Amino acid sequence: MLAISAMNRHLPLPLVGIPCCVKQIDIHPFHAVGEKYINAVAHGAGTMPLMIPAFGGGGDLDALDTLVDLDDLLDRLDGVFLTGSLSNVEPHHYGGHEARPTTARDPQRDALTLKLIHHTIARGMPLMAVCRGIQELNAALGGTLFQHVEEVPGRLDHRADDTKPREEQYAPAHTIDVTPGGVLHGITGETHYTVNSIHGQGIDRVADCLVVEAVAPDGQVEAVSHKDAPGFMLGVQWHPEWRFDERPPDRALFTAFGDACRAYADAKREASDDSRRGQVA
Repeated sequence: MLAISAMNRHLPLPLVGIPCCVKQIDIHPFHAVGEKYINAVAHGAGTMPLMIPAFGGGGDLDALDTLVDLDDLLDRLDGVFLTGSLSNVEPHHYGGHEARPTTARDPQRDALTLKLIHHTIARGMPLMAVCRGIQELNAALGGTLFQHVEEVPGRLDHRADDTKPREEQYAPAHTIDVTPGGVLHGITGETHYTVNSIHGQGIDRVADCLVVEAVAPDGQVEAVSHKDAPGFMLGVQWHPEWRFDERPPDRALFTAFGDACRAYADAKREASDDSRRGQVA
């Protein structure tokens, strides 16, 4: 495991919330986050990852409010990271047709993340989203999704071959064209580079408040930012967390996210110190 360098160490470390997926292991459901995401948030961004249980119960977004106060939760955090997952966002959240019976679902995660996104953006807290995360972002903000990108005329098959070893599944798959002068371009300094591709679902109609930051050769949206978010907010369709330290553009993404979380934490501490000084005066 990589160590956080002395240059990137910032104590206390910013706290980054990572919503969990609900995974069935044998006869029991578990709330879980993949280790590669935890490692990238910890060692790539130089922050402290905290897993957020998928409180969503039966998937009812309104019922979530009776289980957790999202603003109280976010008061304790300095950033939010949305991971990928084997499951798809439920189609009814974006007006899509009913999913096939074989489609993996996670209504509890949907109920948590689709509301958490709005609360996070509203307060200007840094938000980074990967794979399922960018799909959640688009759906939460009014966009739509393709449930099976490989069946859309003109689109590539962006899925990985799950019969192959993990290293081959996450190998570079296709190039992306980065929007010149955009957020992603500013972070990576690149206008064209190669990424991995491990997804079946993908963005169809982009939410009105989002800006396309990169596309695949077939036109599939690969990255988005928010037009008006007061803080760092970036979603990418590929998996930059996979061996992020070996690819400068992906390493730059986590560095930028970590820097944004540190700046947010510093501003929050300064506001708290000013408040205390005002009370003493």
